[in-house]
Amino acid sequence: MKSMALASCLILLILSSAAIHAQQTTQTREWIESQLPDLLNTYAHLHQHPELSFHETATAKFVGQAWRDAGYTVTENVGGTGVVAMLNNGSGPTVMLRTDLDALPVTEATELPYASKQTVVTASGATSGVMHACGHDIHMTNLIGVARYFAEHRSLWQGTLMLIGQPAEERVAGATAMLEDGLFARFGKPEYALALHCDSETPTGKVALSPGYSLANVDSIDITVKGKGGHGSAPETTIDPIVQAAELVLSLQTIVSREVKPSQPAVVTIGSIHGGTKHNIIGDSCQLQLTVRSYAPEVRKQLLAAIKRKTLAVAQAYGAPEPDITTIEGTPALENDAELTPLVTDSLRLALGSENVLPALPLMASEDFSQFGLAGVPIVMYRLGVTSPERMQRFAELGQQPPSLHTSTFYPDAREALATGLLSMISAATDLMPPAKP
Repeated sequence: MKSMALASCLILLILSSAAIHAQQTTQTREWIESQLPDLLNTYAHLHQHPELSFHETATAKFVGQAWRDAGYTVTENVGGTGVVAMLNNGSGPTVMLRTDLDALPVTEATELPYASKQTVVTASGATSGVMHACGHDIHMTNLIGVARYFAEHRSLWQGTLMLIGQPAEERVAGATAMLEDGLFARFGKPEYALALHCDSETPTGKVALSPGYSLANVDSIDITVKGKGGHGSAPETTIDPIVQAAELVLSLQTIVSREVKPSQPAVVTIGSIHGGTKHNIIGDSCQLQLTVRSYAPEVRKQLLAAIKRKTLAVAQAYGAPEPDITTIEGTPALENDAELTPLVTDSLRLALGSENVLPALPLMASEDFSQFGLAGVPIVMYRLGVTSPERMQRFAELGQQPPSLHTSTFYPDAREALATGLLSMISAATDLMPPAKP
């Protein structure tokens, strides 16, 4: 009889908890609807005023002021243009929520009424447009809304909220810069860290996440192949760097196909090659730029070693000077914490419905949010659907995929994306900082 009574009590507690959670979700949705008009104006402003990595001065000031207006203690210029906002609400865990601040050197072609008209002169001397082609404007707007919610609903949570506005995600350098500037030493090390990222191939209203590796190791490599210049009519008097580079491009393609186990994901892409000045001149050098991606640390090491070996071998075969090989802007693979991910998944299912929480397949894209995990904080990054079902259907009818991130025609359906982004992050963070039971 006692066991039956205990079971009945447990069932009542579970039903009561579910009912309370459902009621809070309904109230949160209503609050979000009331905030969306103002947040959409914020989004349009951020979209129209993009700034490149480590130049996010106006963006950081805007975000920092929005957090300050919500009642947070804000510190700027952390790790360059990074921003940290803190809100203490009694004893309890510290939860870090992160947004990225930077945009890309992409000329916008969306024809939206609030499209970016900003331009910049790149390091190569070319003029380019500047655009939030990766959804960071959605990320920032979302975290401004989340900040307001927690400041206005302190009875629903207990602990410390730590908001991070991180620079230079596109150069996978901003997280390291903030950590090296004493982020956790100065503001405390959080128990958990959450972030979301726009996903153009997931419909609005849905999110996707899975434990384990989600995004890849990435390394950017600059190679300068050297030769001996001369007249194009007398190639025998030269060591042609362009011919070397052409052979190297083909040789590098065999690393993944012939040296890496087929079961291990790996990518070696030559994204840029520049050499020569005129039809009849053989130059002294040729520059190549590579992106290299993998998941396993040992595969990352193998790829980098093979690239160096093949580059030196081609130079030796031509009797050329030793090439310059420089690895820059690297970051490790992003691994969602095995224990935290199920907790976040349960929160998202309760808030959004199980049918709207999808498993996330690993991608070869990269994200330096991984650095916070390597610093010892359990992390979860989930993907936020930003393309409406209506647009998804239209793309399907045309036999097309939605424009991917980093393209000039990418844009999110902002209202629907923010509605889900706010509800998902509010719910997950609240469940990690429950108020003390009376």
